[in-house]
Amino acid sequence: MSMYLDFGLFKIPAYGTMIVTGALIANLVVILLILKRDKKNVWDFIIIEGYGLLGGIIGSKLLYILININDIPWDRIGEPEVLAPLIGGGFVFYGGLILAVILVFLGGKIHKIDAWDYISNYAFAIPLAHGFGRIGCFLAGCCYGIPYDGPIAVVYPETSIIAPSGIPMFPVQIVETCCLFVISIVLFLFYWFRKTQFLLPMYFILYGIVRFILEYFRYDAYRGKFLSLYTSQWISIGMIIVGVLWIIINLSRNRSKK
Repeated sequence: MSMYLDFGLFKIPAYGTMIVTGALIANLVVILLILKRDKKNVWDFIIIEGYGLLGGIIGSKLLYILININDIPWDRIGEPEVLAPLIGGGFVFYGGLILAVILVFLGGKIHKIDAWDYISNYAFAIPLAHGFGRIGCFLAGCCYGIPYDGPIAVVYPETSIIAPSGIPMFPVQIVETCCLFVISIVLFLFYWFRKTQFLLPMYFILYGIVRFILEYFRYDAYRGKFLSLYTSQWISIGMIIVGVLWIIINLSRNRSKK
């Protein structure tokens, strides 16, 4: 476990490397396997994805700032030791997901691309890329788990900057990674064999359930809390409700057309 991957002559941040790795693998799967099969325009996909990545970066940072707004020393915001960590670290996935979906549809309107056709069919790429990001969290020590002295417990070394060192902890990041890969496989199989239009709401429901449960196994402090539930748990509830209603409403419409 290390914040940096050491290649001898140079080091690169593990967290960023895993995010890039996840994005590349997801792109390779979609571009080399799916787009060719469906005879889709690669450049349309890249344009839509660009809006999604922009929304992911901005949204995840904005939600992090919103959650921690009272803990940020705004009177010293111009100082490098305050501004640099705020810009370089601190992201909340849900904020990125929400804004990414919004910008994807906005980009589709601007460029006259059927964004829904892409996001509904290729939603499996989201948890696939996200799973690698959680491996990056594990390596960097962020989003760490509760103290836990049992099977699969992990202990961060003394060099750990974020996670407490020398304490057996639950590897919640790796557990979430496994769950994300399972979700991605399930969605991919549904797409490949059933061609369902409900992959995105299915993703909302499945990941919402996983994230709600795993929040109880996290130990990092800066997550925001309201009425005994963490911010991400409230968002998870919202995602599950949206996903369920999405499927019910569309099934009802399909039945009424028959």
